[in-house]
Amino acid sequence: MSNHPNRSAGHPARNPSPAEVRAAREAAGLTQAQAAALVYASLRNWQQWEQEEGSNTRRMHPGLWELFGLKVARLAMLDALDPANRRVRHHAQQTG
Repeated sequence: MSNHPNRSAGHPARNPSPAEVRAAREAAGLTQAQAAALVYASLRNWQQWEQEEGSNTRRMHPGLWELFGLKVARLAMLDALDPANRRVRHHAQQTG
């Protein structure tokens, strides 16, 4: 399926590589469970999106990749506006 528009490297709506998914999550300071919760996915799905090529490898949908980026940017903006609330949001993400 190399001619699929979401598979080409230069297309703005492309599937991110496992390394890109992992790097973005780590840069945001999130665990895999927290990152999965941001995009309404299971922990197992997130783990598969970060897994390098293999039998259980799945590629993240471009829409979820974009949603993750938007939500991480929103969290960063909220942290910049009110750093004291970071712990409250962090706890809320972990508990529900």
